Amino acid sequence: MSVAADAQGTTGEQSRGGDRYLVISSDCHAGADMATYRDYLERAYHAEFDDWVKTYVDPFADRRGPNYDRNFNSARRVAELESDGCVAEVLFPNTIPPFFPSGNLTAPPPNQDEYEHRWAGLKAYNRWLADFCKEAPGRRAGVAHIMLNDVDAAVGEIVWAKRAGLTGGILLPGVPPDSSIPQLHSPVYEPIFATCAELGMPVNHHGGGASPGGLTVGEVSGAIFLIEQGWYSHRALWQLIYSGVFDRHPSLRFVLTEQGGSSWIPGVLNFLDFYYARFSRQGTIEAIFGGESVQSLPMSPREYWHRNCYVGASFLRKIEVPLRYEIGVDHIMWGIDYPHEEATFPHSREALRWTFAGVDVGELRKMLGLTAAEVYGFDVASLTEIANRVGPTVEELSKPLDAPPPDSHSLGFTEETFLRPW
Repeated sequence: MSVAADAQGTTGEQSRGGDRYLVISSDCHAGADMATYRDYLERAYHAEFDDWVKTYVDPFADRRGPNYDRNFNSARRVAELESDGCVAEVLFPNTIPPFFPSGNLTAPPPNQDEYEHRWAGLKAYNRWLADFCKEAPGRRAGVAHIMLNDVDAAVGEIVWAKRAGLTGGILLPGVPPDSSIPQLHSPVYEPIFATCAELGMPVNHHGGGASPGGLTVGEVSGAIFLIEQGWYSHRALWQLIYSGVFDRHPSLRFVLTEQGGSSWIPGVLNFLDFYYARFSRQGTIEAIFGGESVQSLPMSPREYWHRNCYVGASFLRKIEVPLRYEIGVDHIMWGIDYPHEEATFPHSREALRWTFAGVDVGELRKMLGLTAAEVYGFDVASLTEIANRVGPTVEELSKPLDAPPPDSHSLGFTEETFLRPW
């Protein structure tokens, strides 16, 4: 049993942690109002920012309108998440920082000038995020954004983020296959992984950032993006496994968040293990291509997964729950995806009943909060005091939900019978 789970005390899964669940969302998003970023931007960029902000229009509707302030209104976030049964959150970016052209915050910039401006914008975001997390002490694990164009600069920002209290670790950008920078398996990134391992900073890889080309909402390319983006995001897993990152850094924690569900994981682990065996067998055609890659890997991909990897499961569907033993109950972290339109909010309690009714209480405690507490360093004792006031009860989540809320569009309520092929 994990240290976090053990901290819940007493005996018996039903009583461990009391009659309420500690819910930590492994996937939420936040960002400052555009004008606020100016206060965190280096002064040398202020004049350019003033000109840029006059013409920028955010393409996503949920970052405009009456609920826009959910991104940065600290009191509103706390109240709404508590009403949904959630006591703490892991924070990924949402609003657009200075000098970014679109909604994809992880796409590599096309040239040095774009890199310098976007890097200045991301550093402004990170500094705002550190202050935002301080507005709700112990309840927000901010994820610092880095860029891969300058590894030394990225390492410096990771060190700063650790000192600034961004316990969510870092957001590792995706590298599209047509990118001008090296792929994630390149040894040039070793200082980033070594620094994160040394500092105990989780490495997060969020879905949507590694796809080639751009997202054009409402056109065919938008449909293709949504169909394929999961696979492009998953590539980071086998690139880090086969490049030896997890072997060199046994304590490194790697989190794949909002990756189009979790049903792809067992099949991918089987697939990677198959190739690991073939790469290891002399005389096979696979060994000619990949034999060298496994010479320094004493463990199988599945073993590295169970030692180093986790999934931020926004959203775990009913059909995926039986797969929890193959994925690892200790490796699944549920997420709300607040404040996005596809979030389970304000129906997270119903979503949990819809998906998890009948699941063992001890297993559910891990998936809803205890594993996230261990990965991101939340204090279980202090959060349990809040959960005892606002968390969903064991009895409540044990009751199956007859039908999804009619006003919810969240994938957390989907009834599809398919499992993702990747």
